[in-house]
Amino acid sequence: MRQRGLRRAEHAEQVDLDRLAQLCRGKRLERSVHADAGVDHREAQPAGPGDTGVDRGAQRGGVAHVGDERRGPPAGGLDRPSGRGKLVAAARDERDPAAAPTELDRDGPADPGRRPGDQAADRVDDQFHGAIVPLRYTPPVLRIGPLSIAPPLVLAPMAGITDRDFRLLIRRLGGCGLVSMEFISCEGLLRRRPGTLKLLHFVDEERPLAIQIYGSDPDRMAEAARTVEAMGADVCDINMGCPANKVLKGCAGAALTGDLPLARRIVAAARAAIRIPLTVKFRLGLREDRMTYLELGRICQDEGADAVTLHARTAAQQFGGRAEWLHITLLKQLLSIPVIGNGDVRSPENAADLLQQTGCDAVMIGRASLTNPWIFRQAAALLDGRPSEPPTMAERHKLMRDHFEEVVRREDERGALHKLRSFTGWYTHGLPEGRQLRRQLSELATPQAVLDAIDAFFAGRAAA
Repeated sequence: MRQRGLRRAEHAEQVDLDRLAQLCRGKRLERSVHADAGVDHREAQPAGPGDTGVDRGAQRGGVAHVGDERRGPPAGGLDRPSGRGKLVAAARDERDPAAAPTELDRDGPADPGRRPGDQAADRVDDQFHGAIVPLRYTPPVLRIGPLSIAPPLVLAPMAGITDRDFRLLIRRLGGCGLVSMEFISCEGLLRRRPGTLKLLHFVDEERPLAIQIYGSDPDRMAEAARTVEAMGADVCDINMGCPANKVLKGCAGAALTGDLPLARRIVAAARAAIRIPLTVKFRLGLREDRMTYLELGRICQDEGADAVTLHARTAAQQFGGRAEWLHITLLKQLLSIPVIGNGDVRSPENAADLLQQTGCDAVMIGRASLTNPWIFRQAAALLDGRPSEPPTMAERHKLMRDHFEEVVRREDERGALHKLRSFTGWYTHGLPEGRQLRRQLSELATPQAVLDAIDAFFAGRAAA
């Protein structure tokens, strides 16, 4: 059940990514034709909350573009920061598959059973594997515009999961520098759809808070960014990484890694619309043979984004395979704005490894926080050189009880029952007799019955 919940998208029918790229480019050209003809092809929309009709771009007085000069990797290779070794591999021009191999590719004949980049990733693993975090290591402070995020650990936006209750739970456990709301459709936000508005509730205790939006129309995305700012978010984040079919078919999310001109227009429009920090999250590209992350990173920097997050997988991988951290290293070497690394952070040690191996500015953690909500606290302790003990059974019981009482208080009975069953599956993962509890909960009909069964489960473990 847990695997189905975490990886449902992996088993859905896969979108034809080549056809998708052509379709999205066609839609972009159609929008351009309408704009040139002076035709507004969108429906009239009600104003979003906080819309004052003021031209926020004019208030900003223009965009302060970061890194007007486009910088590529130095000809001699990429030097890793702080003397932590040297990667002699220059970033291969991803648009030219016939480009000369890098030194990391010259280790002998390729193993036909391995994916491209595995040799490079293994070299990085071998070079930096060892003591997880020496006491002399000082983790960076993530600075996103005027915000200082410490520790440099970020809760990823996850649909159906990172609601107000889960964000508060993570914040109260400690160790998380920035929490992210579930990603929000710009059309749902601007049309004020009830289901979307329900997701937008937050409290000051969660700050700093990022709200992530997705869409494919630059003007609508700019308006959604203004709404996010008016709501009081600390950071506005643009989703260019979601591989879900329903998002890809709308030419949004990871589809934008295949349409860089449209991605540029979206970032530029959002940046001109708001004053709060703007960030962009994206993947390596649509597929391994169509990686665009370096160019997209330069676009985000040139158009004024304050930071970027790279999930080191392609859209075709969804959440399968392995995240190739080497690409986070290359992006960090290329850009001057902060780079947040994401992908395959399953433990506190992984978070420390990702910071050290890639030189990135922060780590974003997603699915691992479902089975171990204490991962941020544990990783923060590890970065400080302090020991971090695993949670006790009593702590697990308290966390579940506190979280579930909030869910029952805020959700209708059907919604609460679904969430309680889902989170129980994650929270009890790996516990003795956890499967038996999950099987029992699937047969219960009310949230209160679920709470009673959880209390009885932990009472039995305490008496044992």
